[in-house]
Amino acid sequence: MDNEIAQDLSPLIKLYKNGQIERLVGTATVSASLDPETGVNSNDVVISPETTLSARLYIPKSAGSIQTKLPLLVYFHGGGFCVETAFSPVYHNHLNSLSSQANIAIISVNYRLAPEHPLPAAYDDSWAVFKWALAHSNAKGPNEWLNSLVDFGRVFLAGDSAGGNIAHHVALRAGFEGINLRGIVLIHPYFWGKEPIGDEGKDGGSSGDEAYPGMLWKFVNPSSNNGSDDPLINPSKDPNVGKLGCGRVMVCVAEKDGLKDRGWFYKEVLKKSGWDGCVEVVETKGEGHVFHLFNPNSANAVEFMAQISSFINQ
Repeated sequence: MDNEIAQDLSPLIKLYKNGQIERLVGTATVSASLDPETGVNSNDVVISPETTLSARLYIPKSAGSIQTKLPLLVYFHGGGFCVETAFSPVYHNHLNSLSSQANIAIISVNYRLAPEHPLPAAYDDSWAVFKWALAHSNAKGPNEWLNSLVDFGRVFLAGDSAGGNIAHHVALRAGFEGINLRGIVLIHPYFWGKEPIGDEGKDGGSSGDEAYPGMLWKFVNPSSNNGSDDPLINPSKDPNVGKLGCGRVMVCVAEKDGLKDRGWFYKEVLKKSGWDGCVEVVETKGEGHVFHLFNPNSANAVEFMAQISSFINQ
């Protein structure tokens, strides 16, 4: 039957045998606007008409009224590489708040999604937007906001879940190209591996390729030969991980998140790699995966946002 399910990766996505794709979350969008609550102004830009690659820019209320230029944060949304967009109300509200609180310009990347565009499409798109942003460092790029308001000596990357994974890989590629970022923030990053670490697989749970993160990885990157030990999802298998193009890394984990142990492990991997920067892990007690997006007014979320703002403005 046409409506038979070929693969059920709830709560994110379902694939049917007739080729239909049903995204269970992350399909709502909101327009760019002047946010009445924060005063942050947003605007959408098309980076590549051929691939429909686009991004949303956020500029805080203070822009133009102060003499010093703003740091720039390039942000990669989460959603397992297969759901959500840069135009989702969840991310729009989150980045309005972050732009206002940290007093930064933000570019939120709307990369292509699997399975229609399997990896490495999301990595390629994210790198293309990053390079497009840097093309404004001589104040001669196509976007006047970036030309006039951004300090390109203070560029950061950040992302949550799959976006945290992307931020790591963009920073790694930046290192190979001799680009030095000010820092990166990996929020509950989507890393995994075949061998369980920490609490993975305990209490009868599955681990490695058989666990949900492993199955999702195979779905979004079907050409991968190494499964959950692909260096793209398991940084400990990447011999070049020490070439990260930044001096500071903030890794955010949540106590009740199944990816928590991978965040802590990432710190160990970096320290053993020969990378000579400073990495810190911030753990939020009593919370789950990307809690701050779904309950942004909670005390823990407010503190979490303040920690990210502090890291950027150090």
